[in-house]
Amino acid sequence: MGLIQAAVGSIGGALADQWKDFYTVPDGLSPTAALFAAVPRGTNAGRGSNTKGSSNIITNGSKIVVPEGYGLLLMQDGAITGFASEAGGYEWNSNDLQSQSIFAGGGLMDSLVRQSWERFKFGGQPGAQQAAFFVSLKELPNNRFGTQSEIYWDDGYLNAQVGAITRGSYTLKIVDPILFVKSFVPASYLQPGPVFDFTDLDNAAAGQLFNEVVSLLAPAFSHYTNDPDKRNRITRIQQDSLGFAKSLSEAVESAYQWKSGRGLAIISTAIVSIEYDANTKALLQTVQRADALLGARGNSNLQASVAAGLQAAGENGGANGILGVGMAAGVAGIGGLQQPVAPAPAAAAAPAADDPVAKLTKAKQMLDAGLITQADYDTLKAKVLGL
Repeated sequence: MGLIQAAVGSIGGALADQWKDFYTVPDGLSPTAALFAAVPRGTNAGRGSNTKGSSNIITNGSKIVVPEGYGLLLMQDGAITGFASEAGGYEWNSNDLQSQSIFAGGGLMDSLVRQSWERFKFGGQPGAQQAAFFVSLKELPNNRFGTQSEIYWDDGYLNAQVGAITRGSYTLKIVDPILFVKSFVPASYLQPGPVFDFTDLDNAAAGQLFNEVVSLLAPAFSHYTNDPDKRNRITRIQQDSLGFAKSLSEAVESAYQWKSGRGLAIISTAIVSIEYDANTKALLQTVQRADALLGARGNSNLQASVAAGLQAAGENGGANGILGVGMAAGVAGIGGLQQPVAPAPAAAAAPAADDPVAKLTKAKQMLDAGLITQADYDTLKAKVLGL
């Protein structure tokens, strides 16, 4: 007793000619519609339709067409009596003892649904009258999230607590329709007419999901940015919709058991904007500049800064200005960027500032390091020696 599979994947053409009247999904559904009652429909080679039958109530011999991307749920008195996720045509027969009541289609869906079937299946013999509902098995888009104030998390890349206002959206998928209906959908939606839509502002159950996602954004951001596989880069979040979706999904599963307790899973995310607070912006600029000045690039940048300083000193003070910059560079260790200069013996006294030998020695070191030209050195030598 239950569903008899008449045709797999054949929902038009010959099946429409064979079945003049059948139940299927309603027209004009929103792409975010998750659960709704089956509606009667009749076809006559495209010349008319019959929609006068009782909405979603099937009896012995009723025909049902399941389109791709949808699952069929049969219920009586709040109990699920049949399920099919394979596209095609089905017939309800309460007398055939060999008919099946579950067609899960294989894969993950088959494993999850069969577990729930054993948990929730109808305990006695189904009655003759059943209510038919369709549940979407597609990704359901446009589920939005956002924060009105900053959320804060510890960031491994910046090695500090950071904060941001963020907004975006995610896609949901019903991975276990039986668990979803039995454990999450309010009874008011298990009747003809209402459509359970996650984006409906009047849907209190969907609003609960929104609140749970927002409350877990900070742990999800922390999990993502501190994952070594993500290279600890805060700026990668907006470019990695699947990676962040995994972090968000794991956070909601850990806190609220979306998959194991409700049959729901987050598939992907799209972060529209991240507005960091003032402290985080300043910290990001500092760390990015430090990254840019690492290694050879930093060495080149420092040399360019020294060269610019030498040029300015030469323009303002001639050889004395160059010598002053050179002595400062030597104190700071800049003169050793290309060719390190051996330090003077510890016991040697520091040369007097007006010692010509010391001045020429320092100038020669700068010449050897490439900080001044031969012409600069000759000019300084002539000035020091009074030539």
